[in-house]
Amino acid sequence: MITSLSIKNFALIDQLTIDFTKGLSIITGETGAGKSIILGALGLVLGKRADLSSLKNTEEKCVIEAHFEISKYNLQAFFEDNDLDYEADTIIRREILPSGKSRAFINDSPVNLQELQELSLYLIDIHSQQQTQELSDEAVQFKIIDAIAQNKSELLKYQEGLKKYKTEIALLTSLIKKQGESIKEQEYHTFLLEELLSAKLMDGEQEQLEEDFERLNNVETIKEAIDKSLAIANEEEIGVLHHLKEIKSTFQRITPFSAKYQELQERINSVIIEFDDICSELNQQAEVVLSDPEKLEYTNQKLQLIYTLQKKHQVKSVAELLEIQNELDQSLLSISNLDAEIEKIKAEITSQEQELDGLAMVIHEKRLQSIPVLTAKMTQILENLGMPNVRFKIDLNQVATYFANGKEELNFLFSANKGGDFGLLKKVASGGEMSRIMLAVKAILAQYSKLPTLIFDEIDTGVSGEIAIRMGEIMKQMSANMQVFAITHLPQIAAKGDSHFKVAKSTVGEVTNSELKLLTEEERVLEIAQMLSGTVVSESALNHAKALLN
Repeated sequence: MITSLSIKNFALIDQLTIDFTKGLSIITGETGAGKSIILGALGLVLGKRADLSSLKNTEEKCVIEAHFEISKYNLQAFFEDNDLDYEADTIIRREILPSGKSRAFINDSPVNLQELQELSLYLIDIHSQQQTQELSDEAVQFKIIDAIAQNKSELLKYQEGLKKYKTEIALLTSLIKKQGESIKEQEYHTFLLEELLSAKLMDGEQEQLEEDFERLNNVETIKEAIDKSLAIANEEEIGVLHHLKEIKSTFQRITPFSAKYQELQERINSVIIEFDDICSELNQQAEVVLSDPEKLEYTNQKLQLIYTLQKKHQVKSVAELLEIQNELDQSLLSISNLDAEIEKIKAEITSQEQELDGLAMVIHEKRLQSIPVLTAKMTQILENLGMPNVRFKIDLNQVATYFANGKEELNFLFSANKGGDFGLLKKVASGGEMSRIMLAVKAILAQYSKLPTLIFDEIDTGVSGEIAIRMGEIMKQMSANMQVFAITHLPQIAAKGDSHFKVAKSTVGEVTNSELKLLTEEERVLEIAQMLSGTVVSESALNHAKALLN
């Protein structure tokens, strides 16, 4: 329940702090006095959008703060899930800055509007003439029936199963689409893979092939160079090796004269040994350098194949071609596995459908049992509210579609007149009838579920006299177990309240202010008398007001 409301710099209100109690609270006031301002302030606390037009003084910030007693609402999980401090006396604060920016806080922790809106669903339920039209919405009608049917646990299981079911359906759709696309690509990918496999590529072979090709393609030049080099090295008397040996022999005569000459002699020996080894290598190469046209042709063809594949796949190495080959192989393997995966998901979907169908049937049966209870209670309450010939007919039709709340479509039919035909509630019920039906619905729901604080905003429009008294009595009965507010113009309803607040507007100079005041017993008598007779209060109106209050 809401225990207090503080408003600063909002619309026509400079500053206001008011405390509320449990039971039935009445709010009255002349048209335009500011009742909508109070609801607007509460709307901001509940997470509605704000703008600069909300500020009375645009140079100062607007602050609206509400205290809620939530110990009986079992909201610890909500606070834990949203990383908020849980307090039995929870404070919600909205601030609108002169810049137009808005901030929201729950127990001094900043929150976004979505979190605020989610929490507000558990705290306050505001119903106005306009919102009575929600009764025509099928989802709202199902909620009414399910509350009486006590379908909460079954619906939670069904909705969890439906979420998984939809996820699997989406996955199946995606896989089938992928399968269709893959089949189109499969032949081409198979061709590419076979082309790469037939090339029998090996990492690093391109460099070796290119070296072999250069050697085989220039065999005559290579052989000529080697033979000439050997001739220069080994030719008698004028060959390099002969001259080196001459140098060695000549230098040996002076080595005893200096350590430096000894060092040079050793280096000459090293040169001769190294050059002799080079000559041996040249002789070996001369023996293996042979013309091999067949190997040259094979090497050339293999290189051209590699170059063609690299150009086709837009890569520069055999290693990259081998990587593409592996990817194609994996791709074709995944295509072959798609069928098995699709069949597995189809089996899971079938199992989920069976589970959902079972839950939907349980929900359906409990709804069927609750409908006579609902129609009987609705009829009884509405007969007392001046609708003696009211009748309801609620049809549940099972369908194959999985809706968010089961597998049914609902027709909520209504007839207000004896012998009249049934028609859809939204088409045949008048505004006054819808107001009374809404009140009856809330009265019934209060017996079956824990409702938040209820605010009836002129829901009594279109009724008067004895019917208004009975509407007040229903609100009074509801307030025994919950906090109820009624914004009303009817004295018969105002007299039923446990507390009575009046919204009044005053003008001082050029400034207009609205205020909300808790009335004393004497002030309350006068207010109800004015509601009965107008501005000029007669003695009979005062007596009538006292009678209503008693």
